[in-house]
Amino acid sequence: MTEHTADTTTETLELRASRTLPATPEEVFDAYTDAEKQKIWFSILDEEPGVVEIEVDLRVGGRQVAVWGPDRDTLFREEQVFLEIDRPHRLVTESTGSDPSGETMTTHVVVTFEPVEGGTLTSVVQSGFPTPEIRDFFASQAWVGAFDRIEAYLRRR
Repeated sequence: MTEHTADTTTETLELRASRTLPATPEEVFDAYTDAEKQKIWFSILDEEPGVVEIEVDLRVGGRQVAVWGPDRDTLFREEQVFLEIDRPHRLVTESTGSDPSGETMTTHVVVTFEPVEGGTLTSVVQSGFPTPEIRDFFASQAWVGAFDRIEAYLRRR
């Protein structure tokens, strides 16, 4: 089950989301950061294949660039700069994303991977949202969808 809360008590709009995923911290960390694994889980739940292009340079200062969408005319893009990598415990990035309209947003993302009974508690703290509505969309849709896809990938491998 995904849990999410919204913190509106500080200047920075932040979300927290977590899910226990059915694999070891190493397996979850690798599914989250490996380009070839991401290419599978990004589209694992889609009825129609779309566009998924991912490049990862997994090192502090390195970048991950992901481009995806239903077709070439409707693409989302996210570029993350790796600020901290502690495999398989913690990953910190600065993420700049854009939607098909060209709107952009930069946030700070901390993902932790903690061994628990039944798998790995994967927790996200994302901050820097421009509006509560965008934060709430990421809490209720974007991260739920990402967790659903990663979980489906981990169960099928």
